[in-house]
Amino acid sequence: MNPKLLDEINEKMKAVLAQGPAADIEKNLRALLAGVFSRLDLVTREEFDVQREVLLRTRAKLAELEKKLAALEADTTRTPR
Repeated sequence: MNPKLLDEINEKMKAVLAQGPAADIEKNLRALLAGVFSRLDLVTREEFDVQREVLLRTRAKLAELEKKLAALEADTTRTPR
């Protein structure tokens, strides 16, 4: 068979399905799934990535502060009172 013919048949089938009840079923299913997912307290990938970046920056800042604290503690133990 000719691949071009298969592509043409595929495109025509997509057009027929888009105009038929399959499109309505897909829309209804998407709406149903969106409702279920919203009740599960899920987050979007974008929200997840933003929070991941915040966490990474927070960890880096914490590590920096721990180093500064250790340096300050070392200075106070070396300096006689």
